[in-house]
Amino acid sequence: MKILVVNAGSSSLKYQLLDMKDESVIAKGNCDRIGIDGHVSAKTGDGRHIEEDCNFPTHTEAFEKLVEVLTSGETKVIDSMSEISAVGHRIVQGAEVFKETCLVTDEVIDQIDALAELAPVHNHPHALALRACKAVIPAGTPQVVVFDTAFHSTMPRKAYLYGLPYECYTDLHVRKYGFHGTSHSFVSKRAVDFLGLDKDNSKVIVCHLGNGSSISAVVNGECVDTTMGLTPLEGVVMGTRSGNIDPAIMEFIAKKENLDIEGIMNVLNKKSGVFGLSGGISSDFRDLNDAAQSGNEDAANAIDVLCYGIAKFVGGYVAAMNGVDAIVFTAGLGENNIVVREQVLNHFGYMGITLDKEANQIRGEEKIISTPDSKVTVAVIPTNEELAIAHETVALLK
Repeated sequence: MKILVVNAGSSSLKYQLLDMKDESVIAKGNCDRIGIDGHVSAKTGDGRHIEEDCNFPTHTEAFEKLVEVLTSGETKVIDSMSEISAVGHRIVQGAEVFKETCLVTDEVIDQIDALAELAPVHNHPHALALRACKAVIPAGTPQVVVFDTAFHSTMPRKAYLYGLPYECYTDLHVRKYGFHGTSHSFVSKRAVDFLGLDKDNSKVIVCHLGNGSSISAVVNGECVDTTMGLTPLEGVVMGTRSGNIDPAIMEFIAKKENLDIEGIMNVLNKKSGVFGLSGGISSDFRDLNDAAQSGNEDAANAIDVLCYGIAKFVGGYVAAMNGVDAIVFTAGLGENNIVVREQVLNHFGYMGITLDKEANQIRGEEKIISTPDSKVTVAVIPTNEELAIAHETVALLK
């Protein structure tokens, strides 16, 4: 069974074609700069590769190019799109309308588009991509949508409600939704298998750390809390996002700097986080590590703020779940940054967590990094959101 996984943005169309017999990647690529000019990067599992400029006025032309690179030329891997069993699409925001994976229909596409006000950068482009895909994929090929927010839909009200007038929730749908759900779902399930936990009696904290970061508390396979909220801005300090702040700061800065709400949101989303804390050195943690090791105090402070914030959330989730069996690091920063993992775990000596410093000298590997006598197991588990989407797609079709 071959599954095509699609992750569409406002100006991009990332894809992977997976062979579910062995879960190998047959081909992957990105059609980007949609609506600007157009560029495609495509690579096959056996190493063939192309890069070329194209003309992508809309997502339809990008999908047509996707079909072309899969079925012809240097990157051909299939004879026709009829060889693809199904297409799985990542959708950022499902709100309370979509709490699980479902098949694509015209009504579903319209509902996804209608949720655009909750994810303006993502949901409308998702809807455009779904309509474009429908136009070029053979009729009868099932299309499935997998929602970033779905895994977090099991949160209880005490976790997802804000301390606002209740009408903000009932009338405006303001609540915590959470994101990175496909990653948290994949990694928490893999942690249970990898660590030999009882899936019906397990408490796992997943730290998905990257340029965008979120942490989740998972009990018996179900999310009970997560750090991102109505939008991906809430939670820990990130690459360029502020994470949690006193809301009154926005008014204070607006008055001092003569900024409107758009200007303030630009500061919080694009000029803050470790990028802002480091004085604009970088949002890339490799650069920050290098700068900190060279004696740059701002870079060192940015890393300290990040690690301290992660530790506070992890500690809070241990309390929320009344215990924890495993803490797992994943995503670009979680999988690759040795320093961040160590600094976070240094906060949990009181819990009997002990880090195996030699085991922690890894990047992008699946491995236990706590000592055998550690009271809580700590592991690094690489995420694979495309494979998670493919799994969800196959499960629905069965």
